[in-house]
Amino acid sequence: MKFVLSAFSDEYSASFDRQIEGLHQNGISFMEIRGVDGKNISALTAEEVKECRRKLDAAGISVSSVGSPLGKVGLYEGVSGDEDKHIELAKKIFEFAHILGTELIRVFSFYLPKGEPREAHRNAVIERMGKMLDAADEAGVILCHENEAAIYGEAPEACLDLIETFGGRLKLVFDPANFICGGYEPYPHAFELLGKHVFYMHIKDADERRQIVPAGKGVGHIPDIISRLAKSDNPFYNGTCYLTVEPHLKVFPGFDKLDGARRAELGNAYATNEEAFCAACSAIKEVLGGITQ
Repeated sequence: MKFVLSAFSDEYSASFDRQIEGLHQNGISFMEIRGVDGKNISALTAEEVKECRRKLDAAGISVSSVGSPLGKVGLYEGVSGDEDKHIELAKKIFEFAHILGTELIRVFSFYLPKGEPREAHRNAVIERMGKMLDAADEAGVILCHENEAAIYGEAPEACLDLIETFGGRLKLVFDPANFICGGYEPYPHAFELLGKHVFYMHIKDADERRQIVPAGKGVGHIPDIISRLAKSDNPFYNGTCYLTVEPHLKVFPGFDKLDGARRAELGNAYATNEEAFCAACSAIKEVLGGITQ
């Protein structure tokens, strides 16, 4: 199994040029593109995306996946009869993926009405996700579902339902911290259910208080999960499993000027986005170093 590091570099800086600098600084040559100069990837024009590609090619950076917001809307939002306005946005993002040289699109499985049981909306989720997959198949791209709080695929069992229902057309992005923050155990429970379906990972960890911490510093069992993946013979994308660093660490301006007691009170906080991003990158490299030794 070949692991390749990628990153949500918009957590280093909103500036796309500085994102590239942050990737170079940390020795990472792949980006899961999400935010560009303060705008979500879905809000760009085709010409702006082509300019991103020109900059990435010049810098020797490739796009592992498009970190799209597809499916991160209310289940019934934008749906009127047979019309689904979200599909038009999806087709635009699929075009962007081709421009950027990737087939992979990160997606979600729609926010459910609050307080209502997941099972009551399963058929609507399957129907809507199926339409998005049909559009993806036509465009020649691959949809990769991320577990996220309050969406249909929040729980490990719901993720498994989605993957099995679509027979491999929908891939799985495994995010340990999102499971923790949703009240689920990423390892061993979620991994035992989903391990053979993991297509790539988002690398963020969380502690017992459900606060995000660097990889290996929380209860996400990231070293155990990656070690298990390394020993598996599952058919991953081109034999490669991307590990996308998604820091989500607390940034507290002036943190470096605080006394020791105040720093301890703030826990895993960093003075700048850049410092937090570099800490997250260093943590996963440390994890990988321990596994390969």
